[in-house]
Amino acid sequence: MRQLNRLNQYQRLWHPSAGATQQVTVAELADRCFCSERHVRTLLRQAQEAGWLSWRARSGRGKRGELTFHVTPDSLRNTMMEEALRSGQQHNALELAQLAPDDLRVLLHPFLGGQWQNDTPTLRIPYYRSLDPLHPGFLPGRAEQHLAGHVFSGLTRFHGDGSEPVGDLAHHWEVSPDGLRWHFYIRSTLHWHNGDKISTAQLQQSLTALLALPALNKLFQSVISVDVTHPQCLTFRLHQPDYWLAHRLASYCSRLAHPDRPMTGSGPFRIVAYDPELVRLESHEQYHLSHPLLKAIEYWITPQLFDRGLGTSCRHPVQIAIGEPEELSSLRKVGNSTSLGFCYLTLKQGPNLSEMQARRLINIIHLSTLLHTLPLDEGLIMPTEELLPGWLIPQWSDLTNVSLPDALTLVYHLPVELHTMANQLKRYLARQGCTLKVIFHDAKTWDGCPALAEADIMMGDRLIGEAPEYTLEQWLRCDALWPQLLSAPQYAHLQATLDAVQIQADERARHTGLQAIFSQLMESAVLTPLFNYQYQVSAPPGVNGIRLNTRGWFDFTEAWLPAPKA
Repeated sequence: MRQLNRLNQYQRLWHPSAGATQQVTVAELADRCFCSERHVRTLLRQAQEAGWLSWRARSGRGKRGELTFHVTPDSLRNTMMEEALRSGQQHNALELAQLAPDDLRVLLHPFLGGQWQNDTPTLRIPYYRSLDPLHPGFLPGRAEQHLAGHVFSGLTRFHGDGSEPVGDLAHHWEVSPDGLRWHFYIRSTLHWHNGDKISTAQLQQSLTALLALPALNKLFQSVISVDVTHPQCLTFRLHQPDYWLAHRLASYCSRLAHPDRPMTGSGPFRIVAYDPELVRLESHEQYHLSHPLLKAIEYWITPQLFDRGLGTSCRHPVQIAIGEPEELSSLRKVGNSTSLGFCYLTLKQGPNLSEMQARRLINIIHLSTLLHTLPLDEGLIMPTEELLPGWLIPQWSDLTNVSLPDALTLVYHLPVELHTMANQLKRYLARQGCTLKVIFHDAKTWDGCPALAEADIMMGDRLIGEAPEYTLEQWLRCDALWPQLLSAPQYAHLQATLDAVQIQADERARHTGLQAIFSQLMESAVLTPLFNYQYQVSAPPGVNGIRLNTRGWFDFTEAWLPAPKA
């Protein structure tokens, strides 16, 4: 990048005197800039023509000239970044910003938050890690799940705070009296992000590929086929009723991409750039529902802002700052909530751990000060005694007379707070004469975790989407944890019980049945919740329409910026 090289050379000229006038030879400047004397004269001429400095040479070889600076490297960098942004060169702007990690917060401040660039309302969000690719099916990251919901559309969707699905690509749907035929009537004015019209046959093709994925095949195990029964109708044939079907299709994992272009969707925003240092979305002008007021959303990937020696993969930020988080005078908290999602602990019972010992261990966690004295940032977590609101953990009598095994093995995955929880639990169990072997699975899910087979205790994080009860049903059906945690007969019984719940047409009956399943898992000391997160989002003045959703993010289609004053 030419501008970056020019800025680097200017900094080398500036640095020895910190901007004070210098008496220096051309040879010294050439050594400083690692170039020839001829080239440094060219650099001086170009910088002088740009108004950055003045160079007064003196005749005679080895004579010292006078070098006077007119702008600081920081102000020059800001000017270059602003020019790059104004011309739509976001990558160049980020490359310029990465020059000074220690000062990156201050440097990026003028460009983060809400900005109008070339009459385009743009929202820029600093983020702590590169985003994983968006692909069909399940995604481990909360940010990726949120993005998938804005880039891709499903046959159905969840709207606002509602837990019941509404139409999306499908305008509406009908269910046969026996629950074995679901007819989804497709809108006639749909377009992919590349401008092509969406055909019902393309949706059928994408759905067929989606349902062939192993994890999604578990989720849609009742579906026999998806057929185009009319140019504007898709029909699902089932071998048993599944009254969660519209919920399953509304989940982020069931959003549909173009069958031949996996990064092309039909949601309110289309992907313009998806790189390790920058993700840019722009509004889809042919979107079939309400159009967003923002034209562009940008994630500026700046790990230096967040890394505290734990590695960027170990951060779990639930407090989003749009703009400069250190500018407390200008940032305002626009939303906070306690997550329905939770960190949990499960116990594998067998020869090494009985049900009574598992109950004793859960009592140690919930009846001691263990959860309340975790050395974490204040306001980050909240210990919980319920899985979902009203789904209370069981209360057992005093179990202090139950001795624990001499040794247990704990396996856990991200988020980072479970590092702290694991160490705390290890200390507490050591006081009871139990040695805890701790194994960390460096991922956000249990997929590909060989240590699960030897674990007595597992800890992880369960994100909750827009429909809490349905999300927990999906967890039991699809997560790699449960076949490892339960015996084969127990797991088969669990799946059969889920089948019995899904055939209930009445929503309340399904919720009651699902609550009974989880109550039994908690009562038998297989599962216990640990804590929820305190979600928070802050924004600078002028960024409006921000409201926290169930994933701790906000709906990009609702955010807006006031027009700049004339």
